[in-house]
Amino acid sequence: MAATTEQAPQQLSDALVAFSLEGRFPDDISVLPPVSETDLQPAIQALAKAKRDLEAELHTINQETKQDVDSWVRNSKTLQEDIFRSKAMANEIERQSEAPDVSGEAIQDAEEKAEFLNREVQYSQQLHGALQGIKRVNQLLSEVEAAKNERRILDSLRLLEKSWEAIDQIGVSKTCRVMKLLNLRSFELKSSVHEVFDHIWKTLIHADIEIRQFAVYNAVEDEQMNLSDAVVGLQAYKEVDERMEQLWRNVDAAIISPRMDVKSDTLPTIQADGEILKLSGEAPRSVDALLDDLETAFAFLAQKLPSDLLPSLGNFMMGDVIPKLIEEWLEVAVPSSLKEMGNFQAMIKRAREFCQSLTQHGYTGFTDLQNWVDNAPSIWLGKCRETTLDSVRSKLLDGIGESKQVEKVEKQMVSLAEGKEITQTPGGAAANTEAADWGADWGDAWEEDNEQPEGQNKSASKGPGSTKADEDDGADAWGWDEEDTTTEAKDTKEAPEKDDEDDSAAAWGWGDEDTTQELVQASKPKGKPPHTQEETRELVLKETYSVSSMPEPVLELIYAILEDGAALTRDDVEYAPVAATAPGLFGLPTFALALFRAISPHYYSRSEGGNMFLYNDAMYLAEKLSEFAGGWKKREDLTPRARNMLRLDNDIKSLQAFANRSYANEMNIQKTILRDFLGGAQSLMQQDEMEACVELATGRIRAMASVWKPILARSVWTQALGSLADALATKLITDVLEMSSIGQEEAYNIAKTIATATELDDLFLPSTLTGTPKSEDEVPQTAQYAPSWLRLKYLSEVLQSNLNEVRYLWCESELSLYFSVSEVIDLIEASFEVNSRTRDTIREIQSKPTPLDGR
Repeated sequence: MAATTEQAPQQLSDALVAFSLEGRFPDDISVLPPVSETDLQPAIQALAKAKRDLEAELHTINQETKQDVDSWVRNSKTLQEDIFRSKAMANEIERQSEAPDVSGEAIQDAEEKAEFLNREVQYSQQLHGALQGIKRVNQLLSEVEAAKNERRILDSLRLLEKSWEAIDQIGVSKTCRVMKLLNLRSFELKSSVHEVFDHIWKTLIHADIEIRQFAVYNAVEDEQMNLSDAVVGLQAYKEVDERMEQLWRNVDAAIISPRMDVKSDTLPTIQADGEILKLSGEAPRSVDALLDDLETAFAFLAQKLPSDLLPSLGNFMMGDVIPKLIEEWLEVAVPSSLKEMGNFQAMIKRAREFCQSLTQHGYTGFTDLQNWVDNAPSIWLGKCRETTLDSVRSKLLDGIGESKQVEKVEKQMVSLAEGKEITQTPGGAAANTEAADWGADWGDAWEEDNEQPEGQNKSASKGPGSTKADEDDGADAWGWDEEDTTTEAKDTKEAPEKDDEDDSAAAWGWGDEDTTQELVQASKPKGKPPHTQEETRELVLKETYSVSSMPEPVLELIYAILEDGAALTRDDVEYAPVAATAPGLFGLPTFALALFRAISPHYYSRSEGGNMFLYNDAMYLAEKLSEFAGGWKKREDLTPRARNMLRLDNDIKSLQAFANRSYANEMNIQKTILRDFLGGAQSLMQQDEMEACVELATGRIRAMASVWKPILARSVWTQALGSLADALATKLITDVLEMSSIGQEEAYNIAKTIATATELDDLFLPSTLTGTPKSEDEVPQTAQYAPSWLRLKYLSEVLQSNLNEVRYLWCESELSLYFSVSEVIDLIEASFEVNSRTRDTIREIQSKPTPLDGR
């Protein structure tokens, strides 16, 4: 390891010298030691030695070249004398050729001599021209070196350019030794001049990042080149963009970035002091102060630097400053409401002045800032939208939070009989004390009502079963009627289907007693005066349920947005610049509610009973928004435009549909769990522990009853539990009816299992539903909320009965209300042997398909 450490400086030295002299890279760069961990002194010494060797070699070449050049000059003079002699000989030949006595042979000889002399003359002329060109180049290079030594950079560059032009004009191959030497010398001089130029440039423009200063000098003492001359040098070396990028990086590191660092506890201010731009003191954390400082910095650069450099500098500068200015300062300062609109408008005005200042100083490339200023209203609206959505999202991230009890009040015009029935329904909504007094006061109230016009009575009187084809389904709004109705034979008795009704009373538990098993009883009209069916009175129903901490912040947010939108519709000069965004503000509640519907299921599902909380919250939002919309239309302090721009109807309907879906999803989940407990797709009768499966199912229903009770309204709670109980009953009934044969022991076990299931009756006792003390004679209300419940109990009776008892149940009791003829016959054939008694019983049942008709 020691040997490697000792060899590292030598390896680095060899690599640097090889690259400097021959332009050769090491074959394997990975073997080179890290520069930060290597002693650089040997490498510096090696480079210095290589430089001295090159200078010695150049000196030797110059000495050798000097003799060659002197020799070429002497030869040129000799050639010139030969040319004169050749001309004399040519004149003599011409004179002799004119003599008449000259023979033809002499003429031919003279012509050959003349041709030879012409070639020699041409060669000598070319050689003379080349030597003259070499001499001129050598003189120019000497002048370049002299100018460099005198630090006359511009003169050096001009002479260098002339020397290159002169080299190109020499009619000698570039591979000639003398041409190689001239080229080598010219490029070495160019490098030397560049080193001097670089030193002067760094003297003229100096950045000190540690003390946060940046200096620009037009000229420096003892230097003949000023800043304007430096531009010529940069252009000659084609380094304008490179130098401007480096200049900007220095200015940014020393001045701009520290001033724009939003994470810093304190921010310095920018000051221009003569030729120095520096940071000092402490600046306010405001956009106004920042723009003032940036304007100072940009004005300093524009004034101190030559104008030819500004376009290139601006490209680098604006690409860094403008995005940071917009994202970290301007957008952060945009308010999310109208409360700070004055400051926002002042900021926009100052930003526009900043753009004008940049234009005056010759900068370009800040189009993004100009567009941002021009689109300020849209920027503000976008900030309002972003803040609104973030508020909803952050509230959901906090979870359901602490729940609270809220009250729902509904008024309905009902008849005397309906009113009494509603007030006596344990699982329904509670009527207030005045409306609940259906005794002697009813007649008095009715006498007063009779004084009203008959048409008014009719218009105000709507029974709980009235249909509203053009309105939202009030029952759906509370999650009712989402469960499938039973498909037993009783459905064939012209019973109205829930899915086809629009029963607004269903949400409050009204009409729950109107299940199909009671249709026959309902067909028996009670003796009452005909006019009592039209007598109606307003019934006020109240019911409490729980909502999470989520709806109130959302409502407050929506109310604030709409109030801001209304303010923008007024002729207020203060809000004039953003008045055009009023329609956009009125549309923000739709975005907020859409986001709530999109992501709330994920967050609510983390809490026990979350789907039911979501159901309540969505219905609460819909109810409050509906009340708000109604009050909004009546407000006199709003402009007509503001009243007409409110569009919450679709959002309210979407919330109601969303609430119904949440309720339906929860019920589907619980029913799936019940089905899994009861054997899933397989028959429950095939399970080894049939009674244990039913106990699991009833335990699940009781657990959900405990979870939902503090959340749901009483009517919705009974509806949900009734739906689960009905699902349990339906599964048991279906699996029993699918059995081809039922033995006596099997019938006993099934009846025992049914008895276990019907223990759920204690959840539907009036005392349980109303929270009153229990009484011995109270009757469970299970059948009111689970349509198949009495069907299940009659099935248990059939399984435990003999043929005579089955005949009695069909003919004398109410078995025919819950089972069809074919279902009863199938049960008889599965439970009893086929004999004459069995066939007689079947024939009698077939002969009386509706034994209770006429009773």
